[in-house]
Amino acid sequence: MATQLDASTITNPNPSTATLSFTRLVGILEALQQHPSLEQLSTWLASVQVSEEELMPFLGFKDGNYSRHRVCRNEFVEMLVLCWRPGHRTPIHDHNGSHGAVKVHQGILWETSFHYDAVRGLCYRTARECLCGEVTGAAVPDIHQLGNPDVSEQDLITIHIYSPPLGVLKTYKVGSREIDTYTPNDLET
Repeated sequence: MATQLDASTITNPNPSTATLSFTRLVGILEALQQHPSLEQLSTWLASVQVSEEELMPFLGFKDGNYSRHRVCRNEFVEMLVLCWRPGHRTPIHDHNGSHGAVKVHQGILWETSFHYDAVRGLCYRTARECLCGEVTGAAVPDIHQLGNPDVSEQDLITIHIYSPPLGVLKTYKVGSREIDTYTPNDLET
């Protein structure tokens, strides 16, 4: 049975005592009056139970690239659902001042992290696999690439929350000191 959430849950959620519906999480995000921490975003995503009916309006796949579907956005946060076919991945990027958390709703997410060295350019750091139900987060600064592995042979659906909302992001290339930019909203469906 889900616990009723009050105003204190918005600023200090406890996943051991509260299960959130997708609709309730959207309500919490829309009511925010300040930027939540990465820990709060991660806790909310770990606590959310998403029904297929709630998620249905935000599902849709493309062949050439992953698709982004905005759930909500205000001055403090942005929530998205991303849909990935096998082989789809983001550019290597940072969030240019935003932190974010991602929950795997369906499929397998590969996350590769990097660090930028002023002399050597972009360097590989670590890689990991996130399975259905797992939450991963990106602090500031964090450089990473997310994707649905070619070998997964299944679609991937992820739920993302960023604070503040994403703007222009920096993109990188391994072994290069070159830094470019792109606006993720250009990929919006």
